[in-house]
Amino acid sequence: MPDLLLGQTLRYTGDPFLEGPGAAHHERRGAVLVEGGRIVATGPADQLRAAHPQARVHDYGQALICAGFIDAHVHYPQTAIIASWGKRLIDWLNAYTFPEEMRLADPVYARTIAARYFDLALAHGTTTACSFATIHPASVDAFFTEAQARGLRALTGKTCMDRNAPAGLRDTAQAAYDDSAALLARWHGVDRLGYVITPRFAPTSTPAQLDAMGALWAAHPDCLMQTHLSEQTEEIAWVRDLFPQARDYLDVYESFGLLGARGLYGHAIHLTTRERARLHAVGAGLVHCPTSNTFIGSGLFDMDGLRAEGQIVGLATDTGGGSSFSMLRTMAAAYEVGQLRGRALHPAELMWLATCGSARALHLDDRIGNLGLGMEADLVVLDLASTPAIAQAAARAETVWEALFPTIMMGDDRAIAGVWVNGAPYRPAPQST
Repeated sequence: MPDLLLGQTLRYTGDPFLEGPGAAHHERRGAVLVEGGRIVATGPADQLRAAHPQARVHDYGQALICAGFIDAHVHYPQTAIIASWGKRLIDWLNAYTFPEEMRLADPVYARTIAARYFDLALAHGTTTACSFATIHPASVDAFFTEAQARGLRALTGKTCMDRNAPAGLRDTAQAAYDDSAALLARWHGVDRLGYVITPRFAPTSTPAQLDAMGALWAAHPDCLMQTHLSEQTEEIAWVRDLFPQARDYLDVYESFGLLGARGLYGHAIHLTTRERARLHAVGAGLVHCPTSNTFIGSGLFDMDGLRAEGQIVGLATDTGGGSSFSMLRTMAAAYEVGQLRGRALHPAELMWLATCGSARALHLDDRIGNLGLGMEADLVVLDLASTPAIAQAAARAETVWEALFPTIMMGDDRAIAGVWVNGAPYRPAPQST
């Protein structure tokens, strides 16, 4: 039996960065018909109710139904250390990240953290995440096992490092290749899961390991590849010292076969003109992580300039360097960063980044990220009056964007009135006491 969700609906027919807010279609009293895990119809509520009288009706009133949020750059192993105080990138890794990631050598602990991560992400309306794991194959198994149990579309890969990390977090070029290949064979394309080839970043891989990861990607070009690029100025100087023959940071990746259309490059703040041109030429995906960039003092992403160039950009929390599991808070931070760069992003652009934009960066925009016919039914329902402060601001609104913007800026998990995963309402597991 189909399910009919009633409420305000928001879907995109184009890119609001190119076409303006008119690229979004808002139905004040709309409906989404879901059957077999797919969206089979959208439109005015009265029309769909009349056409499908047998459907189970879920009436969300004035809440807004849209595609589930897509977090394009996550470190799920850092779930427990989110909001740790006061470090720059390299110090953050040494003080917080590396000690915590070593704990995921224990498969039981890895499953605990993976379960906690997904529970928190879903509570905030995130239905797809692309995450780094750790060097331990068990951390990949834990993430995929928990995602599979929830019916999620999810992506991850073993994080490869063979230098400039503690002994407990180093592998070798050969082990990185062999472990990644085995995990890829086990998980890639199973149910709604996708394997991502994952060298952490240039400073923690020797040339031999980067070459091995490039060879693995060449052998499996349907996989995504994710890494970090030009997050902080100290990091860029470090890369220059480690790879003096490279023209710039991106050239390191390109020289080892790690630049391509299915590449995801997290942060990408301090890019040179040449790097921007090469990223655009190959159609690579850049991932904006605004709460992380402000929390650890990395810099201000050039959203306006990069999108004007035609760059592909997704949005991400960067848990746990990022300071929130919420894509609403992430959109708010993207707005604030944009303001500091002289460009106020429109609510239509912010919502697009958290859905369609991230789906496009992940090469999944044919399946998720929009209320399109035949798309997988991953949905979030937003209460636009979830707190007194938000409600009083939304009550003054004359347009959907004025009503939605207070939730973007001030909303949290209380704004999540419903989450649907693969065509079924998501219900959190009971909490033990």
